[in-house]
Order: sequence, then structure tokens, then C-alpha cells
Amino acid sequence: MGKTLFLVASLLLFGDISFLHASFPPSLIEDMAKIVMNNYCSPEKLVGMKEDIAAATSNTEVLNIPDGELLANVLSSGVQTTVSDPRLKVSYEPNYVPVVHPEMPPLPPEQLVAVLQTSIKLDILEGNVGYLRIDHILGEEVADKVGPLLVDLVWNKILPTSALIFDLRYTGSGDISGIPYIVSYFTEAEPVIHIDSIYDRPSNTTTKMLSMSTLLGERYGVTKPLIILTSKNTKGIAEDVAYCLQNLKRATIVGEQTAGGSVKVDKLKVGDTDFYVTLPTAKSINPITGSTWELTGVIPDVEVSAEDALATAIRIINLRAQVPVIIEESASLIANNYAFESVGADVAEKLRELLAKGEFSTIVCKEGLETKLSADLKTLSGDKSLKTTTNTPALPPMEYSPEMYIELIKISFHTDVFENNIGYLRFDMFGDFEEVKPIAQIIVEHVWNKVVNTNAMIIDLRNNLGGPTTAIAGFCSYFFDGDKQILLDKLYDRPSGTTTDLLTLSELTGVRYGSKKSLIILTSKATAGAAEEFVYIMKKLGRAMIIGETTAGASHPPKVFPVGENNIFLSIPTVHSDTSAGPAWERVGVTPHIPAAADAALEVAKGIFNKHLGGQQ
Repeated sequence: MGKTLFLVASLLLFGDISFLHASFPPSLIEDMAKIVMNNYCSPEKLVGMKEDIAAATSNTEVLNIPDGELLANVLSSGVQTTVSDPRLKVSYEPNYVPVVHPEMPPLPPEQLVAVLQTSIKLDILEGNVGYLRIDHILGEEVADKVGPLLVDLVWNKILPTSALIFDLRYTGSGDISGIPYIVSYFTEAEPVIHIDSIYDRPSNTTTKMLSMSTLLGERYGVTKPLIILTSKNTKGIAEDVAYCLQNLKRATIVGEQTAGGSVKVDKLKVGDTDFYVTLPTAKSINPITGSTWELTGVIPDVEVSAEDALATAIRIINLRAQVPVIIEESASLIANNYAFESVGADVAEKLRELLAKGEFSTIVCKEGLETKLSADLKTLSGDKSLKTTTNTPALPPMEYSPEMYIELIKISFHTDVFENNIGYLRFDMFGDFEEVKPIAQIIVEHVWNKVVNTNAMIIDLRNNLGGPTTAIAGFCSYFFDGDKQILLDKLYDRPSGTTTDLLTLSELTGVRYGSKKSLIILTSKATAGAAEEFVYIMKKLGRAMIIGETTAGASHPPKVFPVGENNIFLSIPTVHSDTSAGPAWERVGVTPHIPAAADAALEVAKGIFNKHLGGQQ
């Protein structure tokens, strides 16, 4: 280690001080170092310090600083920097009198009540939400004496509440032995669980803290919401309580990052001098994280200012009170409307199971609820289209001039004619039939007529994300003859329980491509929705060769359903294609005849057509 324990080199900064004579004993630095070596809670940070102590004790220049407080400040700065721990402090206190905490004397009940009321505040907020503020965490000895009174005056009023806000924003003191008492009231009696481990440096022992199987009064239980409020002034034992309950997934922490104190701090006299070393002599090691909150503090789950913490906690509790209703309503909507009835029933049942298991108990905001619900629905159903969504109203249709329509169509469609008179048509979204119908003639003139007279055609849907399916029948019709009507698909609508035949149209705008000329459709894993329905039909009827990647496996355009009056909306696919001959394309996608990487699919298609058409010439 290149620096001495107390950064002796940094003391040269005080070179302008007029040193008189050594004011303090030569053993001061060595005695101080021994206190740190034998008592500091993290001995692993002191590895190699013996050599540094020897270097430090050989440098007596620092001891010539005539002022005890100045010397203490210099030594504090050195030790804090070297060990990277601001909790270590050196002080010079000639008049210091060690504090001896007297035992609590026997007091009449009325005086005990007055004492407790100074450090405990209780309230029942609107909605049957309990509020409990504790400014000092009692230890086992005091708790044994005042426990019955606490249960009667405080705890029994908290027990009937529906949720609890535990305010530790002002809690800066406490006793280690109080940790299992508090934590145990929010856990089950059995099995006993490992809450925390406390390593004590002077004795070099580690004590396991376990939950208590027997308590005064009843437990609050493990299902009712528990919110702990914190601030930068939350310190020591209060930090440990918050960290334990947070990592047991029993509490949500709301507020500011805590102080990063210690479970135990001692003030030790340096030899026969008036110098003292204050340092953490024990540390918490959480059995779940294998780490500690000390130095860094407890990181809140929801970080807000201390002043806003209570209002934020109330909002979280109010939201959680609505969650069961939201999940139940969602389950019912899915069970009654999802396109595949058996899947919808299964998803609804499993969603209710997740609620019963407490999977939604850590929700802290509406956005978080929507995100989790979406993820769960996709996992349970395998359907990317079953999810939460927004209910943004559709924009009113815009009125375009013919010239504007032409420019819009040029942007939306891409056409080309390759070697051997191979047509190429790309568009990345299907339009609604009623919207397309008025401009069908413009599309025919500026798009369709460029490729209709080719010898073969490549339809590129690799970037087609879907859209309405209302125009599918019309588009399919261009690739079949008009002398007979063809059944393209049977569409089952779950809410109404009806099946509709999807048939080719007898009348079209423009000329048909017909059923004789070859057709290749390009796909990718991004090809979705209405585009998949088109690919599925053309493959099923043997009208086109499919080249590329398996499609997305999305769904027919889903419908949006409000979930109660909570401003949450579900996107639920309600229609599915004909499954009488087996699964269609929903949730599984359409498998190509010739698999190819999306970026290579066009060249593969051109190669096939060139070989076929070139050989005919």
C-alpha cells in the first residue's frame, strides 16, 4: 500500500505551521491505529496496515501540531481517506464524560404513556390506512417492560387497518436487539427466517438474527401493504429494519436514500490522552443480498423528497387497493372475448392465480402495473397482441387533394420491374377498405398498372406490420380469376360467437393479375397481423411461394376494452382464422416454403424467377 494509514504525506500541507515542541505523546498515532485495527467493523479493509502503522509512528512531525482539535481534524481526515469511511472520526475532548444510559426505572402507567408518546406517533388515515412514526427503536430490555402497554395503546389500533405507512424519516437511534421484534410483526410465525447477521469486530463473532415465533399481540401479517418512509436522516438501526423488510419483499421503501450509518458505533479513548476514536465496531450483513446498507444507505424503491414521501405512499396504497378489481376485470374480459376460448379461459385462471400469490403486491404506479400486466399476459398466452394499451382516439380523416393522394401513394408503395419482366411490389401497411375504396383508382393508375403486365411478381411484405384486415379479400382477389368466387378463410368472432366467410370479390378496380402467373411473397419475422393473414391465405390456397423468415405470429387487429373505470385498457384479439384443419398463423406465424434471411430473400426470389423465366425464352 503506497499510502500510510493516516496519510502522513498529506500532513506536509501544514508546513506553514510554526511547530514548537512535541505536544503529544509519541505513542498517540500507534495507540490510535491499534484501536482501529482491533475494533473497526471491516477488517478486510485494513489488510497491510501493520506496515503503514510502522511508517506512521516513525513520523512524529504531526505530533508537533500544538492544538489538539486541529490535530484531531488532521488525523480524522487521514483515517477517513485511507479507509474510505467517513464514519471514522478522531476528536479531542478534554472534558468528555462518557454517557451511561440508565436503566428505565419503574414508572406508573400514565408516565410510561407520556414517555412513549414523545417517540411514537399513531394515526388512522382515510381509507383505513394506518400511520406509525417511531423516532427511536426500542431494544429488547425496554420492549419487555413496556411491551404490553405498547400493544394496548399502539399496536391494537394498527392491527385492523388495511395498510400501514411506517415512518422512519426521523429515526436516528435505536438498539440492535429491537430489529427482530419489529421485522417479526410483518412475517409469519413459522418457519423462522434468517433476518440479518451482525458481525461484531471486537469479539470477532457473527450473530444470526432470526424472526421470532412468539410475540406479544398479533402479527400484522404478510399480505397487507407496508410502506416505509425514509429520509437522509434515517440512520443506523432504522436503516437495518428498512433494508431487511425491503429484501424480504415485505415492504416498499418510499423517500430518500438513507444516511448510510452503522448498527453500532463506539467512542473509544486513546490511551491516557484526551483523544477519542469514534468508529463502527459492528456491521450488518444481509443474508439475502450478502451485502450491507452501511456507508451507501438504503436505496428507496420509489425515490422522492422526504416532504413528498407520505403523499406518495398514500397514492401507492390507493392504487394497490384497486389492483384486485383491475386484475379480476381483466381476467373476465379475456375469458369472455379472447379469440381462442380455451386459451382465454386458461389465461384468466392463471392471472387470478398470480394475484392470489401476491405477484402484484409490489406495484407502485399505474405505469408499472400496466407494464407488468402486459408482460404477464404475453407470457401466459404466447400472444404478443394481448397486452395493455392506450385508448388514444383516432384522428379524424384528413381531406387530401388528388395531387396529395398521388404523392402519399408514391411514398407508401414501391414498384419496380426486374430482368425477365419480373414485377416487384412493396408496401409496409394494409389500409382500411373504406378508406382505400375512394382512392382505389389512383392506386391502380400509379401503382398497380406498373406491375400488372409482368410475367411474374414478387410481393415484398418483409417490413409490413399489418393494419386492418378489411382490405384482405379485395387484395387477394387480384390474384385469382373472376369467373368464380373462392373461399379465402373463415373468421370466427369470439364476442358475437359468429363465423364469417371471407370470399374473393367479383368486382375490382383495375385488371386482375389472375391465377396463372407465378407469385412469390417475401416475409420476415417483422411481417405481422393483416400481412400474415394475406400470406397465410395465399400459401394455404397454393397461390404463392413464400420465401424468407417465419412471420411474427401476431393476430387479427385486436379490439380495445376499458378495464373498469381505472383508465387502463386492454388490447384483446377477438377474431381468429379457420382452425378446422389445424392451427392457422396466430401466435405461431407462417412458415416459408424456402427459409432465407430477410435481407437475402429478394435475391433468392429473383434467382428462382430468372432461372424459370430465362429458360422459357
